[in-house]
Amino acid sequence: MNWQYENGRIYSTDENSELMAEATFIRKENGEMDIDHTYVNPVLRGQGVAAQMMEVVAEYFRKEQLKTTATCSYANIWLKRHEKQYPDILSEDTSDQAAACKIDGKH
Repeated sequence: MNWQYENGRIYSTDENSELMAEATFIRKENGEMDIDHTYVNPVLRGQGVAAQMMEVVAEYFRKEQLKTTATCSYANIWLKRHEKQYPDILSEDTSDQAAACKIDGKH
């Protein structure tokens, strides 16, 4: 997938500019990030795209030396499952983070 980076968003579109996958994140008051939403187009679900997207997000945070939590339930579970691979991006608050992904009509 061809990943595009914007402030607070990493996403991919197809050749018709249709959104295929997206992760959004906000900067919290303490300077850390919060992954608050993930989306995969229904035509790609079940193919590992969400996991691939989270790897892209994690590598981006690593490169930018950012710490993160996740209020998005999928991202929260992914971070916990990959904490040994990405300990440098995990906020100390990650283990206590309650997850409740924002819903904006794309799920």
